Amino acid sequence: MPVVLSVSRLPQPLDETPGAVTILDRDTIRRSGARDVADLLRLVPGFQVSNAFDSVAPQVGYHGIFGRYSNRVELLIDGRSAYSPYFIGSIAGGLQSVALQDIERIEVLRGSNSAAYGARAFLGVINIVTRHTADSLGARGVVTTGENGIHDAQASLGWGTGPGSFRLTVDRRADEGLEGAYDRNSVSRVNFRSDLYPAPGHEVQLRLGATSLNAGRGQPDFVLDPFRPFGFDSAYAQVDYKLVLSSDEDVAIKLSRSQERYREEFPVSLLPYKINGVYNVSANGDASSDALTLQHTQRHSPVLRTVWGAEYRQERIVSAPLYHTDAAFDTRFLRLFGNLEWRLAPDWLLNAGALAENSSVTGNTLAPRVMMNWHLAPGHTLRAGVSKAFRPPSTYEMFADRRFDIPVLGERVDTRATGQTVPETLVAKEVGYLGDFPAWGVALDVRLFQERFDKLIDIRYAPGGKYYINDTAFDLEGTEYQLKWQAWQGAQLIVSQAFIHNTHVAPGAPGDDEINAATPKRASALAYFQQLPGQISLTLLHSENSTTGLVADRPQPRARTDLRLAKAMRWGSRRGEVALVVQNLGSDYADFKRQHLFQKQAFITLRLED
Repeated sequence: MPVVLSVSRLPQPLDETPGAVTILDRDTIRRSGARDVADLLRLVPGFQVSNAFDSVAPQVGYHGIFGRYSNRVELLIDGRSAYSPYFIGSIAGGLQSVALQDIERIEVLRGSNSAAYGARAFLGVINIVTRHTADSLGARGVVTTGENGIHDAQASLGWGTGPGSFRLTVDRRADEGLEGAYDRNSVSRVNFRSDLYPAPGHEVQLRLGATSLNAGRGQPDFVLDPFRPFGFDSAYAQVDYKLVLSSDEDVAIKLSRSQERYREEFPVSLLPYKINGVYNVSANGDASSDALTLQHTQRHSPVLRTVWGAEYRQERIVSAPLYHTDAAFDTRFLRLFGNLEWRLAPDWLLNAGALAENSSVTGNTLAPRVMMNWHLAPGHTLRAGVSKAFRPPSTYEMFADRRFDIPVLGERVDTRATGQTVPETLVAKEVGYLGDFPAWGVALDVRLFQERFDKLIDIRYAPGGKYYINDTAFDLEGTEYQLKWQAWQGAQLIVSQAFIHNTHVAPGAPGDDEINAATPKRASALAYFQQLPGQISLTLLHSENSTTGLVADRPQPRARTDLRLAKAMRWGSRRGEVALVVQNLGSDYADFKRQHLFQKQAFITLRLED
C-alpha cells in the first residue's frame, strides 16, 4: 500500500488517509508522454486542464470551478507552497517550475484540505515530490524535437555519497503554442537539491531554483487586445531541517523564500476613439513570499499519533499599474494546525484535524475536518467525513485600482476593488471506498461528494469600473472513481471518471450561466500501458470532458487521444530510451479561447543516463 505524505501531514498508507488521493508515480509520468505537470493531471479524476499560456501558463482546475487562473488548489513542491500571490493568485507558474524527469511522484488530494494547509488548499492539494539525490547519481540527458516548433532539452548531474548527495538540473522547453494564439512559448529552469546527514538523527535539505517563462497573449486584428509578449520570472530558496528524537518522534523546520517578477507592456492604438497615437498599457509588478514552518510529529502509543505546528507567512506585492500606487501591499498569515490519528479499534481509524488562520487583511478563519476510515475486510476500506475550507480574497480582489490616464479622453477606470470582499467558504461531505482485488489485478478508488460553496468571489461590471463581490453560492454533487486493472501480462489499464451535478442555492443569480458552463457533467480519462517484446512499450491516453470551465469564453466539449511508442536501449553502461509521441490523434479542439485550437502534433524524445 503506497504511503502518502501530504494529506494530514502524517505519513499514512493510502487506505488510512482522511481523503481520496491519486498517486502518479515516476513510471506513469514517463510513459504518459506529457511535457509538463499540468498536461499530466488530466489523468486525475475530476481535474480539467488547459494547455494555453494566455493566463501566464497552462492551468488546472478541479470540478470545473471557473476562472482564468488556477487559484483554488494548493501546489506544494517538496512541501513548499508554489502558489503565486500575483493577480488573483495561481499555481500555473509553479506547475512549470520543475522538470518531469526530476519528479519521483505526484500526490493529488481530491477535495478540500484547508484543515492541513490553509487558504490555498480550498479544493485540494497537488504535492510534487522530487527524487532523492542519492537515487539520481550520475549524468542524464533528454532531448525532444518535433512538430509545432517543439524543442526541449535537459541535462542533469548527480554526485556525492555517504553524508551528502547533490543534484543540479538545467532544462528548457519550447513550442509554438496553440493554433490562433501567440506564436512562441518557452520555459527555462535551473534547480539544485542537496540531501545532507551531518550527524545521526539530523537531516538537512537545501533547494534552490529559478524559472524564466516567456509567452504571449492577445487577439489578432483587435487593436484593444493585440498580440504581445509577456514574461514571468521566479526564484526560490528552501531549507529543511529534521531532528529525529526517536523512532516515534521528530521535529521539522522549514524556511523558504520565493520571488516573482511579471513583465507585460504594450501599446494600444487609440484609433477606435478617433485619436491618432497609442497608449502604453502595463501590468508589471513584483511579488515575494517568505514562510517559516515548525512541525512536531509523535507516536504516543500503538493507537495514537499526532502532528501539530505553526506557520508564519508574509506575502508582498508591488505593482503601480495594478494598484495605482508604488506602495507595497503586505499580507501576513499566522497558521496553527494539528491532526490526531486515533485507532479506535483494529479496523476503525479516526482522523480529526483543524487549522486556524489569522490574516492581517481578512482576520480569523477556522478549517476543521473529521474523517473515519473503516477497514471492513483486508484490502477494502470505507471512508466518510466532513470538512470546511476557506479562501480569502487575493490582494488584487481586495485592493485592485487599475486605471488609465488617456490623453484627451482623460482617466478611464478598468478595475476598482471595494475592499469589502470576505473569504469564500466550502463545506464538503464525502463517502469513499478503496478496494483491492488481487485475484483480478484490480484496484478501485471511489469518492461520492457533496460540496456547498458560499460567498464565492465573482467580478461585476459597472460604469465606474469592474469590481469583485461575494455573491455566488451553489452545490456540487457527484461521483468520481479511478479503476486500475492489470488486465494481462505487461498491461495496465487506468479508467478515471467524474460525474458532477450542479444545484444552485440561489437560482437566477448573475453568475448562473458561467457556473453552469464551467461545470462538466462528465469528465473521463483512459490510460492503457502495454509492455511489448523487445523492450518496446505502448501507451494510449484518451480524455474527454462534456465541457470545461478553464476558458476565457463559452466552454466547449473536448476530446483528445495520445499515442506513445518507446524502445529501451543500452549503450555500454548507459541506459537509454527513444520514444515517439503523437498528441491529439483526433480533431482539433478549442482550448482556453474558442479561436485557440490544440492540433495534432508529433515529437521524438531521446533519453540517456548513466
